[in-house]
Amino acid sequence: MKDTLVNFCQNKLSHTEEITLSIICGKWKFRILYRLIEGSKRFNELKKSLNGISARTLTTQLEELENHKVIVRVVSTTKPLKVEYSFSKRGKTLIPILNELAEWGTNHCEEAQKNSK
Repeated sequence: MKDTLVNFCQNKLSHTEEITLSIICGKWKFRILYRLIEGSKRFNELKKSLNGISARTLTTQLEELENHKVIVRVVSTTKPLKVEYSFSKRGKTLIPILNELAEWGTNHCEEAQKNSK
Protein backbone atom coordinates (compact mmCIF):
# COMPACT_ATOMS: atom_id res chain seq x y z
CA MET A 1 0.00 0.00 0.00
CA LYS A 2 2.77 2.43 0.89
CA ASP A 3 4.37 1.97 -2.53
CA THR A 4 1.03 2.70 -4.17
CA LEU A 5 0.70 5.97 -2.24
CA VAL A 6 4.31 6.95 -2.99
CA ASN A 7 3.88 6.18 -6.70
CA PHE A 8 0.60 8.07 -6.76
CA CYS A 9 2.16 11.16 -5.22
CA GLN A 10 5.28 11.01 -7.39
CA ASN A 11 3.18 10.79 -10.55
CA LYS A 12 1.22 13.87 -9.55
CA LEU A 13 3.95 15.78 -7.74
CA SER A 14 3.84 18.78 -10.03
CA HIS A 15 0.09 19.16 -9.51
CA THR A 16 -0.47 19.19 -5.76
CA GLU A 17 -4.08 20.30 -6.10
CA GLU A 18 -4.74 17.14 -8.13
CA ILE A 19 -3.39 15.02 -5.29
CA THR A 20 -5.70 16.64 -2.77
CA LEU A 21 -8.76 16.54 -4.98
CA SER A 22 -8.25 12.95 -6.03
CA ILE A 23 -7.88 11.86 -2.41
CA ILE A 24 -10.82 13.67 -0.78
CA CYS A 25 -13.20 14.51 -3.60
CA GLY A 26 -15.93 12.54 -5.21
CA LYS A 27 -19.59 12.04 -4.58
CA TRP A 28 -19.09 10.27 -1.25
CA LYS A 29 -15.63 10.89 0.21
CA PHE A 30 -16.32 14.34 1.64
CA ARG A 31 -19.55 13.07 3.21
CA ILE A 32 -17.79 10.04 4.69
CA LEU A 33 -15.03 12.18 6.13
CA TYR A 34 -17.49 14.72 7.49
CA ARG A 35 -19.33 11.93 9.35
CA LEU A 36 -16.05 10.76 10.88
CA ILE A 37 -15.42 14.18 12.44
CA GLU A 38 -17.88 13.12 15.16
CA GLY A 39 -15.71 10.10 15.99
CA SER A 40 -15.21 6.48 15.04
CA LYS A 41 -18.01 4.87 13.06
CA ARG A 42 -18.89 1.31 12.20
CA PHE A 43 -19.58 0.42 8.57
CA ASN A 44 -23.37 0.20 9.04
CA GLU A 45 -23.45 3.49 10.96
CA LEU A 46 -21.79 5.18 8.00
CA LYS A 47 -24.05 3.45 5.50
CA LYS A 48 -27.21 4.51 7.36
CA SER A 49 -26.02 8.11 7.60
CA LEU A 50 -25.26 8.30 3.86
CA ASN A 51 -28.57 8.04 2.04
CA GLY A 52 -28.26 6.27 -1.27
CA ILE A 53 -24.77 4.80 -0.97
CA SER A 54 -24.42 1.10 -1.75
CA ALA A 55 -22.38 -1.22 0.44
CA ARG A 56 -19.99 -1.82 -2.44
CA THR A 57 -19.43 1.89 -3.06
CA LEU A 58 -18.91 2.58 0.63
CA THR A 59 -16.40 -0.26 0.84
CA THR A 60 -14.49 1.09 -2.17
CA GLN A 61 -14.44 4.65 -0.85
CA LEU A 62 -13.29 3.52 2.60
CA GLU A 63 -10.53 1.39 1.06
CA GLU A 64 -9.31 4.33 -1.02
CA LEU A 65 -9.26 6.64 1.99
CA GLU A 66 -7.44 3.99 4.00
CA ASN A 67 -4.90 3.44 1.19
CA HIS A 68 -4.18 7.17 1.19
CA LYS A 69 -3.67 7.07 4.97
CA VAL A 70 -6.56 9.47 5.62
CA ILE A 71 -8.51 6.99 7.75
CA VAL A 72 -7.71 3.86 9.71
CA ARG A 73 -9.69 0.66 9.93
CA VAL A 74 -9.61 -0.96 13.36
CA VAL A 75 -10.80 -4.53 13.81
CA SER A 76 -11.52 -5.55 17.39
CA THR A 77 -11.16 -9.12 18.52
CA THR A 78 -14.46 -9.10 20.36
CA LYS A 79 -17.30 -11.36 19.36
CA PRO A 80 -19.11 -10.45 17.28
CA LEU A 81 -16.28 -8.94 15.26
CA LYS A 82 -16.32 -5.15 15.32
CA VAL A 83 -14.78 -2.96 12.61
CA GLU A 84 -14.56 0.80 13.07
CA TYR A 85 -13.25 3.59 10.88
CA SER A 86 -11.73 6.82 12.14
CA PHE A 87 -9.30 9.51 11.07
CA SER A 88 -5.62 8.67 11.00
CA LYS A 89 -3.18 11.12 12.56
CA ARG A 90 -2.62 12.65 9.13
CA GLY A 91 -6.33 12.56 8.34
CA LYS A 92 -7.12 14.60 11.46
CA THR A 93 -5.33 17.53 9.82
CA LEU A 94 -8.21 17.63 7.34
CA ILE A 95 -10.86 18.29 10.01
CA PRO A 96 -10.48 22.11 10.08
CA ILE A 97 -10.47 22.15 6.27
CA LEU A 98 -13.62 20.01 6.06
CA ASN A 99 -15.33 22.25 8.61
CA GLU A 100 -14.35 25.36 6.64
CA LEU A 101 -15.67 23.87 3.40
CA ALA A 102 -18.96 22.98 5.08
CA GLU A 103 -19.22 26.48 6.55
CA TRP A 104 -18.45 28.02 3.16
CA GLY A 105 -21.28 25.98 1.63
CA THR A 106 -23.71 27.14 4.32
CA ASN A 107 -22.69 30.79 3.89
CA HIS A 108 -22.88 30.51 0.12
CA CYS A 109 -26.42 29.14 0.26
CA GLU A 110 -27.51 31.81 2.75
CA GLU A 111 -26.07 34.54 0.54
CA ALA A 112 -27.75 33.08 -2.54
CA GLN A 113 -31.10 33.03 -0.73
CA LYS A 114 -30.69 36.67 0.36
CA ASN A 115 -29.88 37.72 -3.19
CA SER A 116 -32.85 35.88 -4.66
CA LYS A 117 -35.37 37.95 -2.68
